[in-house]
Amino acid sequence: MNGGGGPCGACKFLRRKCVKGCVFAPYFEPDHRGTAEFEAVHRVFGAKNVAKLLLRTPPNSRIYAVITLCYEALSRIRDPVYGCVAQVFNLQQQVDNLQAQLAYVQARLSIENSPNA
Repeated sequence: MNGGGGPCGACKFLRRKCVKGCVFAPYFEPDHRGTAEFEAVHRVFGAKNVAKLLLRTPPNSRIYAVITLCYEALSRIRDPVYGCVAQVFNLQQQVDNLQAQLAYVQARLSIENSPNA
């Protein structure tokens, strides 16, 4: 349970009492953001599945699991078919374009700096 005594963002969304030892409390703050993040995670993965996953994850790695779940859930809501894969693909296209631009600039520089220019 969080320090304020009220329910965590997950319990607030689920409309239940946040008990001591709540698996969600350390990761979903009681504010609007924590509730909204949990709503996305719950919508995509389900609260029971997320609770099971967190309980099976070593405590020192749980924050990374929650960050990943939130990112994937929000991506899945934006793009139900590809999820975060669409973002990875977009970033790969940006890398490819930048590499092509860099190759072009390097070729231009080598031409301009050649002794025959």
